[in-house]
Parts: sequence; structure tokens; C-alpha cells
Amino acid sequence: MASFSKSSSKAGTGVGGGGWSKAKHQAVGGGGSTLERIAQIELEISRTQKNKATAKHLGELKAKLCKLKRDLLEPSGGGGGKIAGFEVQKIGDARIGLVGFPSVGKSSLLTALTGVQSEAAAYEFTTLTCIPGVIYYNDVRIQLLDLPGLIVGASTGKGRGRQVIATAKSCDIILMVLDPTKDDSQKEMLTKELENVGIRLNRKPPDVSVRPTKGGGVKFQSTVPLNHFDEEVCVTVLKQYKIHSADVLVKEDITVDDFIDVIDGNRKYCKCIYVYNKTIDLLKLEEIDEIARRPQSVVVSVRNKWNYDYLLRRLWDEMEIVRVFTKKKGQFPDFSDPLILTPQRGNRQFNVENAVQLLHKSLLEDFKNALVWGSSVKQSPQVCGRDHILHDEDVIQIVKLTQAEKAKALHGKKTGTTIAGSNIKVDPKKKEEKAPKS
Repeated sequence: MASFSKSSSKAGTGVGGGGWSKAKHQAVGGGGSTLERIAQIELEISRTQKNKATAKHLGELKAKLCKLKRDLLEPSGGGGGKIAGFEVQKIGDARIGLVGFPSVGKSSLLTALTGVQSEAAAYEFTTLTCIPGVIYYNDVRIQLLDLPGLIVGASTGKGRGRQVIATAKSCDIILMVLDPTKDDSQKEMLTKELENVGIRLNRKPPDVSVRPTKGGGVKFQSTVPLNHFDEEVCVTVLKQYKIHSADVLVKEDITVDDFIDVIDGNRKYCKCIYVYNKTIDLLKLEEIDEIARRPQSVVVSVRNKWNYDYLLRRLWDEMEIVRVFTKKKGQFPDFSDPLILTPQRGNRQFNVENAVQLLHKSLLEDFKNALVWGSSVKQSPQVCGRDHILHDEDVIQIVKLTQAEKAKALHGKKTGTTIAGSNIKVDPKKKEEKAPKS
């Protein structure tokens, strides 16, 4: 009979204490390889009832599970180097990735949209490397990547899944290509594989602020009622990340998983469109209409050349691209080469500062203001500063500082606080003391 004594050394081999300590050690993922520990924690989470009494324990398990998955995806040792076919140079103004199971029509869709010949056949795993193409739409170059088909367990490295998903993580938007003759389980499995590596589809970052401090413990505040999260769970999760003092401010109703995403800080929040392509022409018209009305879904047919225009227009709307045209003084605007502002480029804002920075970073040093024409201003032209938000197809003309204005900005205004011709400060309250002669 196995001993459950805390002092027995024979019962708990490899773990201090007896069999009870060993069982508890394995339950929280303490022994075996990383995959085995992940499986043990997932089993423990599935067996635990979800209520207020177990919320603290579940939060601790989920934090440990997240750390183990991060160690699995980012090994500390020197890897085997780069893999040929996956190091694709990012060109153009945006990047789109085609993700899906094998033989669902990704390669044929790439050929139809870009003209790049990607090998397509009736058997699975036709594409073994990442094949890029470029879509030219509304004067914008959009890079489209045809990624190899994923399989179940890709997030753990099966079928070169880590390389495929890592490339998908660099995309601005993901096209998940699905088989319309199958149920929604394929969508759920692909979403789970992407979430295991930190890609969150069609979600926004949680409105939570965590600021580590040097002391004082954890100060927890929330501006909204919380139904799935509280201060006790917050402290438990922070301890797993060795954060014992922090100011936490929660501005929306979140879960433990959302809070772990904020602490980890390496999540990719990406928009996703579900594309149904292959064998779509075999379905009835009522079935096609039902699929097309699903959220974030688009139905196309490469064989019959259906719905290409709507897919491109939907991609354009989801990417939130803003084109800004530049103008020199006394000349017409240059409508051939616009500046492209996206939520992923520059400072991730559609303001004048980001547009000037995309032209050249040194222009910000001499920037005075900008003349803006377009729908973002009440009158055309209008003098605007750095924080002005630009709209699509606006025209800007940058006004730079003159040499006199640069000198004035460097030495300050002549208000008696500095000596004329120098940058020596003088206290204006001490009027009886004369400034030293230069």
C-alpha cells in the first residue's frame, strides 16, 4: 500500500515528502516534460468546478499553464536556426495571412487575387513553404501570404506548426479559409491553435492597467462591477509572475484569462475574416446564403470567379487604411504616391505626427504646423498641429520652422528670464540684482 506520510522518503520518489506530496506536485504540473505538465494542468482545470470558491485556485492554474506554454513556444536554448521558406521580407503597406487546414483552397485563392502561381492540387499538403503575393488595391500594396496547412496540435510544433503560426503572428489581418461542407468545429480548432500561441481573433485588448511598484503591496481598483474577477484572484495571478507590489486598475468586466493576457504582454490582437472557398458551388443557394450571413464571413468561388470584389472591399474596410496625399507650397498635390497610415504602422495613430514621421523622422524636429485639406477639417485649408486626426484622402502641406523661429525656440522668449543672446537663466524675482555682463 502506498504511503501518504509527509516524512516518508520512499513513497514520494523525486519529490520531498510522501505520496500525497507527489500527487499534489503532479496535479499542478510539477513533474515530467513541459508537454506532460501542460496536460496535467489542463486535466486539473477540466476537473475543477467553476465557482467563487475555486476561482483563486483556477487563476493560479491558468497562470502556470500560460507560463508553461510561453516556455514551450520560446525555448531558452539555441534553436536549429532559421527554416527555409518562412523568412519572408515584409513589403507593401499591409500584410494578410491565409490560414486553414490542408486542401481548403488557400493556394487557388492566392493565385486568383495576386496572380502568383502557387501549386494547387486535389491532395493535401501541396504547399510546404510560405508563398508571398501582392494585391494592388486603391493605390495600396497589400502583401498576401499563402501559409502551409495547419493540423491539430500545430501550436505544440506538429507539422511545422510553430513556424506557420509565428509567420501568421506578423500579419495585420488573417483570412481563415474554411471548408463549407464541414461544421464549425474546424473554425473552433483553428482558433484554439492560434490562441495557444497568443493570437486573439476579433478581440480588443482588455482595458486594464498594471503598474508595478517598489512596495506597498497590490492596490486593486475597478471602475465597473466585476462578475468573473476579483482582488483575491488578481493577487494570486500576480504572485505566479513574481509581482508582489503593483497598482491595478480595471475599467471593464474581464476574466482571469484576459488579465493573464495583460500580464504576459505578448498577445497579438488581430482581425479575422472567415472565407469559404472550395466546394462552395456544390451547396444549395439557401445554404450559401446562410453561410454568407454569418458574422465576419465571406463566400467566394475561385472556380466560378464569384465575389472577389466584395472580399477585397471587406478587407479594405477591416484594415482601416487611411491614405494621405502630400503637397508642396505653390504646387498641386501628389496623388500618385500617398502616405499609408494603418493601426500597425508608426505610432499606431492617424494623426499628423505619424504622417510626418512616415515621411522622415528628422522632419519632426523642424515641424511648425500643417495645412490640411479634406473631410477632417472644417475649412480648407486649416492650420493643424501634431495631434490632429486625419481622414482618408486628406491632403497635407508641412510648414517648417524658420531659422529665426528655431533660435527663438532654443533661447526662449525675451521676457527677462534669460540674458539676451544667451541661454543663461535669470531669476525674475530678484530685480535688484543686475545680470552679469557678458
